[in-house]
Amino acid sequence: MTSATPTPATPTPAEKDAVPAPLRTRPLGRSGIRVSEIGLGAWQLGARREWAGPDEEESYRIIDEAVRLGCTFIDTASPYADGRSEEYIGRALEGRRDQVVLCTKFGFWAPGYQEDHSPDRIEEALELSLTRLRTDYLDVALIHSPPYELMDGRTVAHYRILQRLLDAGTIRAYGVADRASNADELRRIVHTTGSSVLETNINVLEQHQLDVIAEAAEAGVGVVVRTPLASGWLSGKYDRDSDFPNDDRRVWWTRAQVREKAAAAQRFRALVPEGTTMTHAALRFLLAQPEISTVIPGAKSVEQLRHNVAAAQGTLPAATVAAIRDFGRRPATEQHP
Repeated sequence: MTSATPTPATPTPAEKDAVPAPLRTRPLGRSGIRVSEIGLGAWQLGARREWAGPDEEESYRIIDEAVRLGCTFIDTASPYADGRSEEYIGRALEGRRDQVVLCTKFGFWAPGYQEDHSPDRIEEALELSLTRLRTDYLDVALIHSPPYELMDGRTVAHYRILQRLLDAGTIRAYGVADRASNADELRRIVHTTGSSVLETNINVLEQHQLDVIAEAAEAGVGVVVRTPLASGWLSGKYDRDSDFPNDDRRVWWTRAQVREKAAAAQRFRALVPEGTTMTHAALRFLLAQPEISTVIPGAKSVEQLRHNVAAAQGTLPAATVAAIRDFGRRPATEQHP
């Protein structure tokens, strides 16, 4: 590391005093790996086009605080921030690699998001990730949003290659980060690929997968939940008049989509118990589902990370969980709390 490269930040005394109870862990399917209930989604670290993400110094502080709080599952991918996400994670974790579970993905390439899921490039992609992450093994390797036909382990070579890498010790588990997050995809992955990990979209506003993840758990597949806060809508920070900067991917939403998401979030807000933040209610609803191994909200600051992690220190009343589940089963036009 050159002298021009910022070094991972050390928590201040005040930060060190703000230590919540240790995060509980859950098994990641049949992989033999245990993961913290709250993980860290790292797409935003160093991101300039996608999320107006934190700079390098703040990214180090977020990673350092995640480790300190026992938030041990870190999810990234090779194209995130044109490779900077993996690079920052690798630098921040030097000397303590064994304290975290690293998950990365294959199928899109930096710079940009060039899509190439060719099986003969799997090893090349993972070698690049190993270099950026400064490690000689990966805990979890996922195929990144593959086309539907590549989710069938009976017809493609991808999963045989991943199994060989697992047998060689290069990876400890493999699976798929699905594309459309629907039941058909989930069942195909679970029942044909030999995967022990599935990453999929589930949140208060997208609950359809909850009807089928029990099949994944029964088959020994660990479920990693991305977008648990629906790209920020379940945090309570946005409303129908919200605008997003040009370097934030949410600028792609139309005004009609913004109004629709804001209305759904407002209906959810009415179900949140008094004294509980929307973020905590959204995350606790997911943690109330025993089939889920970990949820991976992103964080653009240490403060956001701490708030996310603190969700695991409490639970929702059973009646609230049931009401939110009922809310998710209704069509959007009928979602009245």
